[in-house]
Amino acid sequence: MATLWQGRFGETDPAEALLDYTVSLGYDKRLALDDIAGSKAHVAGLVGAGIVVESEGGIMQAALDHVREEVLTAKLEFHPGEEDIHSVVERRVTELAGRAGAQLHAGRSRNDQVATDLRLFVKRELRQVARNVVRLQKVLLGRAIEAGDAYLPGYTHLQRAQPVLLSHHLLAHGWSFARDVERLEDARRRADVSPLGAGALAGSSLALDPDRTAALLGFARRFDNSLDAVSDRDFVAESLFALALIGVHLSRLGEELVLWSSEEFGFVTLADAYSTGSSMLPQKKNPDIAELARGRSGRLIGELAGFMATLKGLPLSYNRDLQEDKEPLFDALDQTNRGLSALSGLLATATWNLARMRQAADTPFACAVDLAEWLVAAGTPFREAHAIVGGLVRDAMQRHVPLDELVEAHPALGGDAVSLLEPGTAVLRRTTPGGAGPVPVRAQIESFKELINKVELELGGLSQA
Repeated sequence: MATLWQGRFGETDPAEALLDYTVSLGYDKRLALDDIAGSKAHVAGLVGAGIVVESEGGIMQAALDHVREEVLTAKLEFHPGEEDIHSVVERRVTELAGRAGAQLHAGRSRNDQVATDLRLFVKRELRQVARNVVRLQKVLLGRAIEAGDAYLPGYTHLQRAQPVLLSHHLLAHGWSFARDVERLEDARRRADVSPLGAGALAGSSLALDPDRTAALLGFARRFDNSLDAVSDRDFVAESLFALALIGVHLSRLGEELVLWSSEEFGFVTLADAYSTGSSMLPQKKNPDIAELARGRSGRLIGELAGFMATLKGLPLSYNRDLQEDKEPLFDALDQTNRGLSALSGLLATATWNLARMRQAADTPFACAVDLAEWLVAAGTPFREAHAIVGGLVRDAMQRHVPLDELVEAHPALGGDAVSLLEPGTAVLRRTTPGGAGPVPVRAQIESFKELINKVELELGGLSQA
């Protein structure tokens, strides 16, 4: 099988070991439709520049359309020895278009070709990930609204700290995913630059118009520097970072679901359809989706770190090392989308054990800061108030005396302060904007709804949250 660069090497065939190590067709065939789109724009540019006559350009465009249909119907055949998807598309166009097809690569290198393909791919795929993030946010919003006035312990250091509304806790995850959508869109904007026309590294002597091909492909603009255009993979690194951070957020959510679904916490029961069992222990019901979300975050972080290490030592301009951009990117996209889908289903079908949550939150010690703030409101300096309440907590625990008895007996507190320890009271007292009480959470829900609706419109989805 002749390669695109065979002319330099005469009759010498590439060694089998060379092909085994260097071919990328096994994974870059995923770029087939993007390669065809870039080729169609390039042909239009060749015709516009007078390099290819219009009739031959029409033949090539028809051939490219035919290859596109073959890709969509899984009828495109791959031959032994073909290096990459670019070779396949050019070979097939030449088979269909004859001599006209031999002009397809005029003024173009695989260097600017693959960079164009990958940018088209990234623009589309990051937008799809963003839509999937919003779907998960909508599940979180729905469950938050449904939770009403249910509350549970809020934690710091994995120790019970203060009661918070369940809706507030769920929306905390929602806001972190909102930043993920912003990062995806930001990375997508920087990927929205066309490298087509940069050639191998220095542009072309042919009268090409990179601005026109950029517009034909829907890019915001063309490249500024041809060396940078063919060697830049910042957009891949940024995409991997955005995906890795989504993975971290999915991991954090997964970790909580693992804890909450344990008998020790007992805050949530997972639906059978989103759980697994044990091959040995008949009683087991395992939160495998949540665990894998936690585990695969490490894989996403590794793909980012590995690719950054690939980039760090490369001189300008194109180097074959850059072939290593696709597999981590493709895998990160796949794993992120699957994780978002699986956790959306897991959350949508889970059952909250609200009584268990309330029981865990309604310990008098969780109201300690309310006692301190009650003293502050009465004029006691906070450090003094903190020491008073801390001493009462220590006494209650060491002497096994109910905290409310000690509060009632303390001269700075007394019977009026005991009411602060009543179940459910502490969460009602959280009134500051963005806080965990009913009034600020109602406002937060409305704000989150507005955000999701705005983002959905920007992403092309029109349904209302």
